[in-house]
Amino acid sequence: MRKKLTTAGSLLVAILLADVVTKRWALESLSHGYTIDSFGVPLTLAFNRGIAFGIGIPDMGRWIVVGASIFVMIVLAGMLRDARDTDHARILAIGLVWSGALGNLIDRVRWDAGVVDFIGPINLGFMHWPIFNVADMAITTGAILLGLSLWREDTAAAPAPAAQVLDSGE
Repeated sequence: MRKKLTTAGSLLVAILLADVVTKRWALESLSHGYTIDSFGVPLTLAFNRGIAFGIGIPDMGRWIVVGASIFVMIVLAGMLRDARDTDHARILAIGLVWSGALGNLIDRVRWDAGVVDFIGPINLGFMHWPIFNVADMAITTGAILLGLSLWREDTAAAPAPAAQVLDSGE
């Protein structure tokens, strides 16, 4: 358990630190309506009061999302406890989702302006990808990795199909 906690905890600290530092930079550097496009990706300050991809929520929804985030973090802690020490993908995934959820939770609790987003929007040619942040990248990457880890476990645990007996006509 100690190794799992060390791995997930180290990731949590690194991602959370990167999220807090970059959000602070965005608040200081982009607060006057500036957009920086020197990295090939526009950086534009935005506040997301909704959930993923800017999906709106009612005024009291902020506290529902706070409660849901805490619930998800508790579930992830249980998943970490139950994960095998050798399931590095799952441990990494849980650490990523946990750290991203905590990073965005901090914004939701500290003020009602919303979560600080600043990377994007990105023109994909057929649509504009919404503005996001470091925590969002961690959540998305971790969720995909966690899904793959769970699918791999489910596939490995599935029984092999029974061999069919052909009627020889006798």
